[in-house]
Amino acid sequence: MDLRLQTGYKQILGMAMPISLAILVPQINFITNNIFLGGLGEQALASAGITGVYYLIFAVIGNGLNNGLQTLIARKAGENKPNEIGHLFFHGVWISIAIAFLGILLTYTIAPIILRATIHNNAIYELVMGFNLRRIWGLPFLYLYVMRNALLVGTNQTKLLIWGTLAETVVNIFLDYSLIYGQFGFPAMGFNGAAYASIIAEAAGLLVIFIVIHFKGINRKFALFENWKIDWQTIQHVLFKSSPLILQYAISIITWEFFYILIEHHGDRALAVSNAMRNIFGIFGVFSWAFAATTNTMVSNIIGQQKPEEVLPLIRRIVRLSFACCATLVLLLNIAPAFFLSFYGQNELFISEAFDVIRIISIALLMMSFSSIWLNAVTGTGNTIVNLTIEAITLVFYIIYAYLTLETWNLPITWGWGSELVYWMGMFSMSFWYMRSERWRRKI
Repeated sequence: MDLRLQTGYKQILGMAMPISLAILVPQINFITNNIFLGGLGEQALASAGITGVYYLIFAVIGNGLNNGLQTLIARKAGENKPNEIGHLFFHGVWISIAIAFLGILLTYTIAPIILRATIHNNAIYELVMGFNLRRIWGLPFLYLYVMRNALLVGTNQTKLLIWGTLAETVVNIFLDYSLIYGQFGFPAMGFNGAAYASIIAEAAGLLVIFIVIHFKGINRKFALFENWKIDWQTIQHVLFKSSPLILQYAISIITWEFFYILIEHHGDRALAVSNAMRNIFGIFGVFSWAFAATTNTMVSNIIGQQKPEEVLPLIRRIVRLSFACCATLVLLLNIAPAFFLSFYGQNELFISEAFDVIRIISIALLMMSFSSIWLNAVTGTGNTIVNLTIEAITLVFYIIYAYLTLETWNLPITWGWGSELVYWMGMFSMSFWYMRSERWRRKI
């Protein structure tokens, strides 16, 4: 079995398209939650913005571990060493479980103190905290799920991602409607119904992907659980590679939570609009994130094949595809913005205020389509410390800009969302410089 990849457009699309579907499904889940919660009123939709980003903090910590493990697995795939892939995956599972329960502990101890001190509206605080204390129990299911994603993407078996994500979506949509409004004999749980629906959906997705992997024989192919002995050196190796990414993604979304708390100070409508913008940004950025994940895996695989001269041409091909897909989606968004906003069931004032923000989001999406590719190319080289450095520098400027526009000068939220332009420009400029400098060739 040869795990080495080629770098043509066909190979890129063959890997990226299943990943895009796997990313699209969780975004549909987020939007479904918010559409149903929007039926409970503007305050519920506003609160969902803070709860969604809070859980996203822990979700991206899992993604950091996922990307670090994915890079290591892809490197072993490029070297055509399947047995070592199973060894890495087994230890990634144990690490993810430990981090998941640490996240649950923090939610019950530290999060209430921080959110009580920063959220001005007491009613929103009560909704947010009650939801978080329930929703966080889905974290172990989510982390185990993304570990299996790292295995499938790192070994170029992305088509199998579809089954788990499809199961998760079907369960989530059904239970959202049932548990929020009390349909089909279920109790009406209101805002917290979305939390229970999401937890059960994540467990269902994990179960399905486990079954698929078992019947496809992947457990045997990569010797996933043949040796149950824990190797602390391997755990150290995975953490060394992943921890800069975990920290990078965590501080990125913590900063986004800070941004949403600043938005909350502008009132319920501003927060509700921004929550809708987060959903739009997520679903219209699906292809960019998919091509970014593809970049990480393919760059690592190609370096594992000892072909560094093919890396930059590969990145340029992926950028062309990513930008073309994103530009098409952005065009559709700007042709009929009212259509997409109407799903949230809010009034004309909500839609009117969201129009100007959509224009800023559109520019940010286009910038993300190439910036995320170059950033994930850095990840694929294995130099995750550089990723963390780029993120940290960029976020300093992001925080300063957001605080000045939203808190100090009290400008409309359209100006606040301009922070996305600051973010992606910083990401692109430093990632592009690093890759073009070819300093990554010296990384062992």
